[in-house]
Amino acid sequence: MNKVVYVAAPQGRVGKSVIAMGLVEALSQQHASVGIFRPLVRSLRRDQVTETLIGLPGVSQAFDEAVGVSYDEMAADPDAAMSLIVQKYGQVRSRFDALVVVGSDYASDFAATEMAYNANIAAHLNAPVLLVVSGQDRSVANIERAATAAINELAANKVNVIGVIANRVEPGETDLVDQQLRSLGEQYVTAALPEDRVLAAPTVRAQFEATGASMWTGDPDLLDRESLGVLVAGMSLPNVLDRLEPEFTVVAPSDRLDLLPGLLMAHQSESFPDLAAILLVGGYPIPSTINRLMSGTEVTVPIGFTSIGTFRTAEKLFGMQSTATGSTRKMDVARKVFAERVDVAGLLQALDEQRTEIRTPLMFEFELMQRARADKKTIVLPEASDPRILESTAILLRRGVANIILLGDEAEIMSRAQSLGLDLTGVQVISPDNRVLIEKFAEEYAKLRAHKGVTLEQARERLTDLSYFATMLVHFGMADGMVSGAVNTTANTIKPSLEFIKTKPGVSVVSSSFLMCMPDQVVVYGDCAVNPDPTAEQLASIAISSAETAEAFGIEPKVAMLSYSTGSSGSGADVDKVREATELVKQQAPQLKVEGPLQFDAAVDPSVGSKKMPGSEVAGQATVFVFPDLNTGNNTYKAVQRTSGAVAVGPVLQGLNKPVNDLSRGALVDDIVNTVAITAIQAQMDQPSA
Repeated sequence: MNKVVYVAAPQGRVGKSVIAMGLVEALSQQHASVGIFRPLVRSLRRDQVTETLIGLPGVSQAFDEAVGVSYDEMAADPDAAMSLIVQKYGQVRSRFDALVVVGSDYASDFAATEMAYNANIAAHLNAPVLLVVSGQDRSVANIERAATAAINELAANKVNVIGVIANRVEPGETDLVDQQLRSLGEQYVTAALPEDRVLAAPTVRAQFEATGASMWTGDPDLLDRESLGVLVAGMSLPNVLDRLEPEFTVVAPSDRLDLLPGLLMAHQSESFPDLAAILLVGGYPIPSTINRLMSGTEVTVPIGFTSIGTFRTAEKLFGMQSTATGSTRKMDVARKVFAERVDVAGLLQALDEQRTEIRTPLMFEFELMQRARADKKTIVLPEASDPRILESTAILLRRGVANIILLGDEAEIMSRAQSLGLDLTGVQVISPDNRVLIEKFAEEYAKLRAHKGVTLEQARERLTDLSYFATMLVHFGMADGMVSGAVNTTANTIKPSLEFIKTKPGVSVVSSSFLMCMPDQVVVYGDCAVNPDPTAEQLASIAISSAETAEAFGIEPKVAMLSYSTGSSGSGADVDKVREATELVKQQAPQLKVEGPLQFDAAVDPSVGSKKMPGSEVAGQATVFVFPDLNTGNNTYKAVQRTSGAVAVGPVLQGLNKPVNDLSRGALVDDIVNTVAITAIQAQMDQPSA
C-alpha cells in the first residue's frame, strides 16, 4: 500500500503549505514518486499552494489531477462533491508511491464547518492526519486547547491522527509549546514551529495590487520580492530614517516628495537597510522637475503610485499576509524550519505503522468500480423492459465498469433509451427470439435435464422465460455473469442457475450474503435471503462461502457463528446446531478464523467480546456474521440498514459455478450498478469448473 498523509487544520492561515513542503521533501528521500492532492480549492484553474507543491523537486504532476473540487461545487451539492473527491483521489493515488493531501484553506462562507468537512474527507480517503494548529497570538494553553478540539473532531469521524504541529508560534515560546503538545499523548509526533516573517510576508506586487498602485519607476523584477513590514512616513526625513527596517515598504504622501531623495540614498547606503518598495499615496501629480530628476537617476527599488490616501493604504497593507509559497526564498526557509523543528524520522515511522483501516461506503463503491474496470467482464441483464435497468446500463457503460448485454428487441430498447435521454452506445442487444440461439440453448437444456424427463419442446418453452435464456448465455460463456430480480422474484432468478450452472465443488448449498457498508468499515452478513432454516452442514457451507465473499472484496474474514448464546454457556437445539456448524467449519477450512456460538454483541463489541470470550481473534472484531436462520438474518440486516444508515449491497449469491446475482424488486439504480460491479468482480475471481 502506498503512503498517504493528510495535512489538516482547524482554521485558515496556519501555514499548512510549510508542513506540506517539508513532507514532500522527506517522502522524496524514501520514495521514487510523490504526489499532491488538494481535495477542496477556491478555483480549479489556479491555486497557488497546488502550483508551488507540484513544482517541488521530486514531484511530477499536472495541476488538473492534483485538485478535487471547488468551493462552489461543494456548496451546490456536498454529496456529489465528496463522491468526485473520492474518485479523483483514487485515480491520483494509484500513480504515486506516496501522496501528500493538503486540506482546505477556509476561504469561503463555510469556514465554520470546514473542519468537519476535512475530517469527513480524511475518513473517506482513509488517510491519517497530520494536524496543524496556529500559534499566532495564542497562549500555550490556548494552542493545546485548539489541538485537543481538532483531535476530538477527527476522532468523531474515526480518523487516525499521527501528529500535531503548532505553527507560527512566538519564537521565544517554541520549547514551551513543544512540551505542552507532548502532553497530548505519546502516540502523536509533535512539534512547534516559530513564526518567520519571510514566510508570512506578501510580495511587493501583492501590495501594489491590493492598493491599486501602478509602477512609476524601479526594477520590475523586484516586485516579487517579499515585503517584511510597512512604515508610514508621516514625519520628517530624520525621523523616517531612524525607523527604517530591512525590506520594509515605505508609504509616503505623493506631495511629500522631499522625502524621496533621502529614502533612495538610504536604500543605496550600506549604513541603512534595503527597502522593499516605496509607495506614494494620495494621487497628487508628480511635478515635471521630479520626473526629470528621477529619469536621470538609477533607481532599483520599486516605486508605486496610488490615488488612495494614507489611511486607506495603511488599512489595506497592515496585517496583509501571504502563503509560504511562491518564491524560492520562502520555500528554502520553509524547508529549513520544518527540518530543524520536526522529528521527520518519527513522522515517517508513524506513517509506516499499522493503522485502523477505515472503509466508508463511498470509498467501497469507488473500489468496486475500479476493480471491475481493471478486467472488464460481460454481464447480461435480462430485464431491459425496466427503465432502471436502462439507466443503470447507461451509467455502467459510461463508467466503463462492464460490457453489458440486454435482452429484447434492439429497436424498441434504443427507442425507449432515447425517450429517457440515455446513451447506450456500446451495449450489446440479443433478441430472445433468435432461432439459432433458442435451438442451441434448448438442445443443451434438454440434455442437461434429461434425467428429469425434459423434452426438446419443453426446453424451448422454458427458454421463453428470459431468466433461463440469460442464464444459458452465462452457461455457454457468452456472458460472464447475470444480474436479475428488478422485475422477477428471487426464486425465478436463482432456479435456472441451480438447474444447470450448479454449485462449486464442495459447496452443499447456494446461499447469499450482504456487503454491509458501515460508516467506517464493510462487513459481510450471511445468509439473509435464500435458506430459511439451514442444517448444521449447510450453515458451515454458508460460513465458508461468506468468508470467500469477504476475501473477494478485500475484507479479512473473521467469522462469527451467531446464536443467542456465547461459547458453552447455553444449550438447546438451535445453539447446538451453531456449535456443530462451527466445528465443521474448523474441520473443512482450518485456515479460517472462526468462533461460535457468539451473540451479536460479543461478535461486534471489543469490550463485550473480551469479557465473554477472552483471547479470541474473532470476538469483538468479527467481519463476517453468519446468522442461524433466514428469519434472523433478513430481519437483522434490514434493522441495521434502517436504523444505522448502513448501505446494504446485495444480496450476493454464493456457491455457484458462475456468478448470478439477484436484485430486490425495489432496487434503486445505484443498487443495480453496484450489483453489476460485484458480479463482474466475482467473474474475475471465479474460474469455471469442469
